[in-house]
Amino acid sequence: MGFWARLGNLWKGFLGVFVSNMESNNPAAVYEAAIEERIRDHRDLKKAVAGIIYLRKKSETELSDVTKELQEVNSQLPIAVQQGEDEVALVLIQKKDQLTARVAELQVELEKCKAQADDAKQSLISFQGEIEKLKREKDQMLAKMASAEARIQVQETLDGLSTDADIQALEGVRTHIEKLQAEADMGSELGDVSLDAK
Repeated sequence: MGFWARLGNLWKGFLGVFVSNMESNNPAAVYEAAIEERIRDHRDLKKAVAGIIYLRKKSETELSDVTKELQEVNSQLPIAVQQGEDEVALVLIQKKDQLTARVAELQVELEKCKAQADDAKQSLISFQGEIEKLKREKDQMLAKMASAEARIQVQETLDGLSTDADIQALEGVRTHIEKLQAEADMGSELGDVSLDAK
């Protein structure tokens, strides 16, 4: 591995650590970014579902039109046969066969479109559920983090308050009070031996 490749790997490593630290320090921003990404994906999925539904409706319309045309041909065929129009009857029979085949093709296509549309709608609903789940998870995880930080702060505060420190503080206060008392008592003791008193 060459020098520049190693340097590039090192730089990528530093950036990875930096980004990881930034993510750890800003979990709300990471969750928000993930939610926004899923919302964008949801919009794209919605467009794809709309396209599938459009194709389904188009297939339904075409099937309806071809079915009506087939019914017309079926109603015209006996008339052509009764009137002795053999050439017209042959054309109508060919058209009937073509339309019958086309109806079968359209029915298969329509079934596929319906299945795809149903699957796509289900995926869309499921994806929406995932977004809501991620929003709830964000709230729960941020609440857990706030609770953990508060507990750590309380623990650190309690660790800073040891009983030894309390006892030392009380001893210092007691000593100070006793010294003040001794100074006050000294004034009365000295008062007995002062020159003015004699």
